[in-house]
Amino acid sequence: MKRDLISLNDLSLETIQGYLALATQVESMPDAERRRLLAGKILAVLFYEPSTRTRLSFESAMFRLGGNVLGFSETGSTSVAKGESLADTIRTVEQYADILVIRHPKEGTARLSAASCSIPVINAGDGTNQHPSQTLLDLYTIRKLFGKISGLRIAFAGDLKYSRTVHSLLQALGKFGDVRFEFVSPESLRMPSYLRDGLKGTGCTYRETVDLAAAVAECDLIYMTRIQKERFPDVLEYEKVKDAYCIDARLLKGAPSHLRILHPLPRVNEISPDVDSTVHAAYFPQVGNGVIMRQAILLDLLGVKP
Repeated sequence: MKRDLISLNDLSLETIQGYLALATQVESMPDAERRRLLAGKILAVLFYEPSTRTRLSFESAMFRLGGNVLGFSETGSTSVAKGESLADTIRTVEQYADILVIRHPKEGTARLSAASCSIPVINAGDGTNQHPSQTLLDLYTIRKLFGKISGLRIAFAGDLKYSRTVHSLLQALGKFGDVRFEFVSPESLRMPSYLRDGLKGTGCTYRETVDLAAAVAECDLIYMTRIQKERFPDVLEYEKVKDAYCIDARLLKGAPSHLRILHPLPRVNEISPDVDSTVHAAYFPQVGNGVIMRQAILLDLLGVKP
């Protein structure tokens, strides 16, 4: 029976821990040994929405495992532009590949694709809903930085309403328990109530605030997010909040030395470039961990043991 990666809600804590262990194993393997694992396999990448890190890291992961890649990063040169349905595109592409990764602006598209497809499907982001491979690489990064996940104090800052990255990660962290959250956002971009309610009974606690400076002074980890113009139904509402938060070197002067800052990228103006050279910046190593975790995901879903 084929397996897919569509939502963190589908994964048990044991399964998530298994991914973290597999990524650790993959990272420690010699390159020559790793490149034999998926020789002859083909990954299809179907990106209906712009991407740099997610698409390229999946391609890099497949190449580093010895496989090959086909697909598209925009639909203008495909039959989608002629009106082809999603289901027909999926049924066509599965004839060419062994595994498929899809990004789409509409929520639920990845699950619909998996139902239409006989090969494993990976959700690379569906609207404001889920981004499970990003979540797994974030968890891997957090554990590498701190040696643990439970017991940390973590702030999510910026766009907590529309960020699928934040939504996925919060739900995953809730499975570990004993995490104290600071939700830092403008009133109009607060964490959705269903996600806050989902923390009940997990052993996690949260506080909502607009004070980023206090979070910097008190937390172990700040997870910054971009204010996503493309998600706003009203551009005027975006203009009101687009510059709500910015971390710069001056703000970090009083921060504890162990504080680390993550960001799914791309950034716009929410993290100043002068942060990049500080000990707190961990977002580019976070990008590198994406290749490692996505290798683990490809191996797992294709049933290949390293």
